[in-house]
Amino acid sequence: MLKGQWFGPYAGTHSGNIIAEFDEIGGDLVGTVTAYPGDSVPPAFTEVTIPTGREAFEAVLPLQPIDFRTGNPVPWEMIAGQHPGLNMSRAADTKWSLSPDHTLYLSWVTELGNHGIAVLRQGAPNASPALKPLSVTSWAEFKEYVTSLEPNRYIFRGHEENTWRLRTYFHRTGRADLRRFMRVDIPVLHRHLSGMTQHVFNLTDPIENGAFHNLVQHHGYPTPLLDWTYSPFVAAYFAYRNIPRENRIADRKIRIALFDAKQWQADFAQLDRFTPALRHFSIFLPIAINNIRMVPQQGLLTISNVDDIEGYIAEHEEARGKKYLEAIDLPASERAQVMTELRMMGITAGSLFPGLDGVCEQLREQNFDL
Repeated sequence: MLKGQWFGPYAGTHSGNIIAEFDEIGGDLVGTVTAYPGDSVPPAFTEVTIPTGREAFEAVLPLQPIDFRTGNPVPWEMIAGQHPGLNMSRAADTKWSLSPDHTLYLSWVTELGNHGIAVLRQGAPNASPALKPLSVTSWAEFKEYVTSLEPNRYIFRGHEENTWRLRTYFHRTGRADLRRFMRVDIPVLHRHLSGMTQHVFNLTDPIENGAFHNLVQHHGYPTPLLDWTYSPFVAAYFAYRNIPRENRIADRKIRIALFDAKQWQADFAQLDRFTPALRHFSIFLPIAINNIRMVPQQGLLTISNVDDIEGYIAEHEEARGKKYLEAIDLPASERAQVMTELRMMGITAGSLFPGLDGVCEQLREQNFDL
């Protein structure tokens, strides 16, 4: 099955990396393929439709370069002047083959005689977390440990289950084609919300575009963003907040992820776009237009076009010999004590979610044993 995100290197007339993303639409797999050369040649883009159930496929596909000034694929004539002496292929005769070990092979020849072959694979976003937790196993140990960390170096994220991997809401829905998300979802969402927000967001402005995605993310719309906080205690609140009563037992664990944002930003370029871009995981600090939750939650986000985020970070940890991502697992049975102490710290639904809903949730937590 070719649905999902594929990535890997290619070689031939040029060499570089390819990202392919396919969603299932109307019985077919529909998506995009972008080749990012390692030289001065602009990225090549094409749209692909593949009948579902096919493990081998051939098609002649039109090619367009990507103009990185706008992030859009354009006719070659629009940017040829930026690349004197270069001629770009307009189409490629492609062959696709999925092997039994779930490796996708893609080869092509263009009308100019350019050729190449790519070896693509998928990550393991649905696998159990491979991240081994730190030896911090109680709420008391957690408080002692996190208060010893360098301030503002780490960011934190709370998960109700320690079996949940880092994965954006967009990718958890099973979708992969980020270009369709940007071209179809966001304009429709923008039209619907513009009459409801005090501010009309200009999506051509990177700052306001980021703020718009931040806003819809906080109101439940799937995006390729992940919420984080600078406060380990706010992360603990979100980890413990919605644990069902039947799961508040010693052998059930919550998870709090710790990410060394300071070192990651020092080691890797940070991008503020979903696509077109090579795979990345970036710290994202949008302004909080119409979003009163961001400041009390001490919030920030990460932006990523990667489905298997933990696998991606692990690749870079192995390559650099550094540790960026850690985890702490705590017993769900400590929820009552944790929520009581967090309330004494001023971390409540009322403070984190200003408004009627937050106040009602805070008093429900305080007055009812639910």
